[in-house]
Amino acid sequence: MAVLDDLRSLSSAEDFFARLDVAYDPAVLNVARLHILRRMGEYLRGAGMDGLDDAAAEARCRDTLDRAYRDFVTGSPLEHRVFKVLKDALAPPARAFVPLSDLTDGS
Repeated sequence: MAVLDDLRSLSSAEDFFARLDVAYDPAVLNVARLHILRRMGEYLRGAGMDGLDDAAAEARCRDTLDRAYRDFVTGSPLEHRVFKVLKDALAPPARAFVPLSDLTDGS
């Protein structure tokens, strides 16, 4: 699929939006560019690209980029948490463990 080869060669989020002809607000892109591209990758992995011709593959890529972008128009990177460090920040704190031997004086 030529479109996937083209996308692999791009170096900026703006390049992805230009190549796929998806409109965007620079203010949103400046805040969430990495999050949008990461989310697009997640969507593409589940998109079933096998067997698509170039036109259909490009349309699928365009749709996934637009969908990922809309996620961050309506919510912040902290709300969507696409990166591990943000996901881990939600993990419940580990319960403190104090051995019984630390509570007694050993006598």
